[in-house]
Amino acid sequence: MPSKTDVPPHAIPRKQQAHGFTPFSAIITCNDRMYEIFSYLERIAGSDLTVLVQGETGVGKELIVQSLHRASGLSGPLIAINVAGIDGTLFSDTLFGHVRGAYSGADTLRQGLVAEAKGGTLFLDEIGDLSQESQVKLLRLLQEKLYYPLGADAPRKSETRVVCATNIDLKMKVAQGQFRADLYYRLTAHHVLIPPLRERLEDIPLLIRHFVAESAQSMNRLVPEITPGFMECFKTWPFPGNIRELQALVHDAIACHHGGPLTVDHLPTKLKNEVQPEPSSGIVVRDENNNLFHAIVGPLPTFKEVERQLMAEALRRSHGDQGVAAAMLGLSRPALNRRIQLEKNKKDKKKPNHS
Repeated sequence: MPSKTDVPPHAIPRKQQAHGFTPFSAIITCNDRMYEIFSYLERIAGSDLTVLVQGETGVGKELIVQSLHRASGLSGPLIAINVAGIDGTLFSDTLFGHVRGAYSGADTLRQGLVAEAKGGTLFLDEIGDLSQESQVKLLRLLQEKLYYPLGADAPRKSETRVVCATNIDLKMKVAQGQFRADLYYRLTAHHVLIPPLRERLEDIPLLIRHFVAESAQSMNRLVPEITPGFMECFKTWPFPGNIRELQALVHDAIACHHGGPLTVDHLPTKLKNEVQPEPSSGIVVRDENNNLFHAIVGPLPTFKEVERQLMAEALRRSHGDQGVAAAMLGLSRPALNRRIQLEKNKKDKKKPNHS
C-alpha cells in the first residue's frame, strides 16, 4: 500500500486537494464514498471512543488508521499489532506488560503496548480472530480504562485511543455466538466500512499510474507509457485482493517490461484470459459501437440463456465468490443467490426420479 511519503503531490486528485483532506493525502482516490469517509473520520478524530475499520483484505484499512491518527493530532505514537493468534497469557503480556518476577523468565519489567501507545493510538488489527478469553480482557480495558500488567497488584490507567480493524463480518460472528455482543458495541462506537476496489472503479487508473511509477522507481527503470489496452484490462477484473492485488499485478507487469510502452502483453496470463475472451465466447464480444450481440451468427439467445451464461461467467471470473459475482452483474448478493437457487431447482426437477 502506498504510504504518505510515496505519494507525490501531483498524484493526489485535485478534488481531494480542493477538499483539504491533508491527513488523508496518502490515500489515492477520487471516489465520493471515500471522501465521505474522510469527512466522517475528521469529525470523530478528536473522540476518545473506539473506532472499528471494516473492509475486505487489501482495501487499505491500515492506511485509513494511519490517516485517522494524523487527523487526531495526538502527540503519542501509533502502535500497531496484529492480534490474530495472540491469546491467553501472551495477549495480556503483549498488551499490558508484566512486572519483574511475574512468571518464570520475567527477569525485567516490561511495558505493554497500551503503555507504549500512551497519548497516542493503539491499533489492533484482525480483531475478529480474537479468542473469547482475550475478548473479555479487551472489553475490560475499554470499559474501565484500566488494566493490570501480569503480576501487578494495582491497576494502571490506559491513556490511549484504541482503533481496531477486521475483514470479517463481526455482526455475523456475534449472531453465531463467536464474538461478544457487548464488545462489538464497544468497538463500533465509531464504525467505518471501506468499499472494495470493484466499487471504486474510477480509482483504478489513478492507482495504476501510481503503482507503475512506484514499481519502475524501485527497479531503477524509466516510467513507461501506459497504453489504453493495458488500462482496459483491469475494468472487469473482480479484484478479490483489492488494492494490494492491483499493486502486485502492476509490479509483476513492470518486472516483465523491457522497454517501449506498457501493453497487455506484460500482464499475467490469468488476467489476459479473464478479461480478453476470444471472439468465439459469444455474448461478451462487443463491436466498435459497444454492441454485445453484433458478433453472434444465427438466432439470438433467449433471455434465460443470456442470464444463465452471465451468471456462470461472473461466478467463473470471481472464482465462485457470489459477493464479487453479484457486484460484477450489478445485483445484490441475495438477488444473485435467488437466481442461482432457481436454476438449481429447475435442474433438480429435470433429474429422473429412481425411487
